[in-house]
Amino acid sequence: MGELTKYAALGRRKESTASVRLEAGNGQIVINGRPFEKYFLRETDRIIVLQPLALTETAGKFNIVAKLTGGGMTGQAGALRLGISRALLIADENFKDIFRKHGYLTRDSRMKERKKYGLKGARKRFQWTKR
Repeated sequence: MGELTKYAALGRRKESTASVRLEAGNGQIVINGRPFEKYFLRETDRIIVLQPLALTETAGKFNIVAKLTGGGMTGQAGALRLGISRALLIADENFKDIFRKHGYLTRDSRMKERKKYGLKGARKRFQWTKR
């Protein structure tokens, strides 16, 4: 690890943004002032968030404080995973190959398609009537 004890990074997915701060500690995770388990109620979202820590075996070494805004829970979980991965990369450059291999440093660029004029949504049309 480096000589600094605090690392900050930003992660995004869909409409969600995660501002992440990593500090040397005992593995406590606080999101928007709430404990990790109380914020992410779905088990799948929790697994997504903890993937970079499990992969690098740094689960109990850092305290994570994150501020999440926008989007839904799954989008926020993806944004938080990217933020944690980027912060861990700042902490230790040796993680780069591992994160790249698993795709944790790639920003998921899929966004909601915009509504088109004359249609109900992005692609759905109004029902055609003959008479």
